[in-house]
Amino acid sequence: MLRRSFISLTAAAALTAALPAYALTEAETAALKKAEAYLNGVKTLKSRFLQVNPDGGSHEGDLYVSRPGKMRLVYDPPTPMLMVADGVFLIYVDTQMKDVSHISLDDTPAGLLLKENLSFTDPGVKLNGIRLGPGIVEITTSMAKDPSAGKLTMVFTDAPFELKQWRVLDAQNKEVRVTLSDPKLGVALDKDLFRYDTRKSGDRGDRN
Repeated sequence: MLRRSFISLTAAAALTAALPAYALTEAETAALKKAEAYLNGVKTLKSRFLQVNPDGGSHEGDLYVSRPGKMRLVYDPPTPMLMVADGVFLIYVDTQMKDVSHISLDDTPAGLLLKENLSFTDPGVKLNGIRLGPGIVEITTSMAKDPSAGKLTMVFTDAPFELKQWRVLDAQNKEVRVTLSDPKLGVALDKDLFRYDTRKSGDRGDRN
């Protein structure tokens, strides 16, 4: 957090320089700093989630996050799907077909959510926009090196300030929405949650 007016002015100037060509309001600048502080303060997180796909279909499951770089989405049966970010790759697993795909975490919008020391002034992060609504802050970002790869919109509630949802819009303009339910921070998580072992591909991996 900024402690002196000089530091505040310097940070605001740097933040404005990294944004699209429109002026940020004081409220928008403050919201961005809140989002940075919140995300960078998250070390571990556990939550139920609801995912809504572009076709309107929905799935529920358990989310585990260990920042930086690690995440696991375990889908409730009968959804035969598992997603693991191991710090290097985002791994998609069809547990029924035993089909596995690896994508570099740095090449996905999800990598922004898990980024170490996330800053909206980072040259690697493109800030596409911010919207302040009643009790809601929405921040849309993409990877500066390849904005066409997709956009990530993070949705925060304002009281208390916490991440409640994210939306990923891919290069084909198809959106996946993930909404968190009762997220818990600072929980102890087994490191094995963030490893994918083909010998345990059918294991839900629920560990406390």
